[in-house]
Amino acid sequence: MVKTMFRNLSTRLAAVLLGLFLAIGVLYTLLTVYTTRLYFQEVNQKLNRILAQQLVAEKVLLTGGKVNEGALQNVFHMLMVVNPGIEVYLLDPDGKILAFSAPPGKVKRQSVSLEPIKRMLNKTSALPIEGDDPRDPAMRKVFSVAPIMLDSSVQGYLYIILGGEEFDAEAQMLQGSYILKLGFWAAMGGLLFVLLAGLLLFNRMTRPLRQLSAAMETFRQSGFSEPPPLLPHERGSNENEIDRLTAIFRQMADRIAMQIKELRESDMLRREFLANVAHDLRTPLTSLQGYIETLQMKEGTITDEEKRKYLAIAQKRSDQLGKLVTALFELAKLDSPTVRVRPEPFSLPELIQDILQKFQLAAEQRKVKLLMNADEPLPLAFADIGLCERVFENLIDNALRSTPENGSITISAVPENDRIRVRVSDTGSGILPEDVPHLFERPYRKGKAKQDAGSGAGLGLAIVKRILELHGSGIEVKSGANQGATFLFTLPRHVQRS
Repeated sequence: MVKTMFRNLSTRLAAVLLGLFLAIGVLYTLLTVYTTRLYFQEVNQKLNRILAQQLVAEKVLLTGGKVNEGALQNVFHMLMVVNPGIEVYLLDPDGKILAFSAPPGKVKRQSVSLEPIKRMLNKTSALPIEGDDPRDPAMRKVFSVAPIMLDSSVQGYLYIILGGEEFDAEAQMLQGSYILKLGFWAAMGGLLFVLLAGLLLFNRMTRPLRQLSAAMETFRQSGFSEPPPLLPHERGSNENEIDRLTAIFRQMADRIAMQIKELRESDMLRREFLANVAHDLRTPLTSLQGYIETLQMKEGTITDEEKRKYLAIAQKRSDQLGKLVTALFELAKLDSPTVRVRPEPFSLPELIQDILQKFQLAAEQRKVKLLMNADEPLPLAFADIGLCERVFENLIDNALRSTPENGSITISAVPENDRIRVRVSDTGSGILPEDVPHLFERPYRKGKAKQDAGSGAGLGLAIVKRILELHGSGIEVKSGANQGATFLFTLPRHVQRS
């Protein structure tokens, strides 16, 4: 349960914030206590800095290197009445303690260090300056000091500890006072308020991140097929990183969903394609097998004329199978990511003329005219001549099958900017408007009717489209019922390098 909670970013941030505030609270408390102590010592030392000097000026504490007991006792009595927390010590020039105001047995030191005393007298160091505490060898306390002079020579020092044992006891009592406790809890309350405010701000700031996480999880559970319902976001000057991340994820989710949809449609088309190809392969194969079996069964009883008839049909079916298999291999090769176009400059009119001559005999048998209309001089095309030849062959073959007697097929080419626009038009039966958008799908049966298997299972136009895509061109169809059909596309033109 705890591990699950700490997987949440907002919980982790809250824990980090809580830890930081606890550390800051402890540090603040310790720093406050330390600085308050230093401040109190500084104020105390500043207020009593000249105390020892005034006492030395009023009383003769040393006479001929000996302690003036009467004057010293008078000083002890006066200071104890004014401030019982003060401790007075009389030192010789080397810091040795000659006399003191403490009860017998309280003083643990025989001497004190002169280094802080000299710093105090030279006024070169910032206050507070702490000196040795004669009552506690481990302690150092603020003090007031004044030299005792005689004929410009130091006879000793009046050394006054400004915070004696009684002062320490009172300070400890103050530490447990109601005011200090109230101040401490007020500070803790302020820190707690800031902590709660920070947690609320963290919760508000991380809300878009939690929404994005939930949307991503919803998208994953949907199989990445349906974009998550994210709230729309208007781009503006206050856009932060989470907003940009949300926008990027929205775009990515839309694209992934679209690609999955396209993959599913493609898979459906592939299944349909395989079913149609299987049918188109089975039809001529069954016919071929039937005629061959007939020849075997009637061997010796069939006439030569019937034999020639059966063999001619079998040959036709064999040619259909060959064309279909060739088209399948060609389309698979063009769809391969390793396919490479090898462009070269060539004369487009010469290529068109050669292809028209190849179809001349078939056109004459169908009583169809083949025409070419190319502007002279037409610039050289820059494309893969073998693939372009396949484009024209498929388009002309397709036009011949749909063009009736006394019809015509015309190929025209004109320059257009840095490309050459080509038109292949016929006077055939045309294409129904509802069939035009699907004409280049594979396989697509025009008019929803099955074609003869010799047409290549509707793969001819799919091959044309793929070849033109490899040349950076699309193909457009203009047609109508009984109005003929026109296929338009462009090819790159050759640009001579100077």
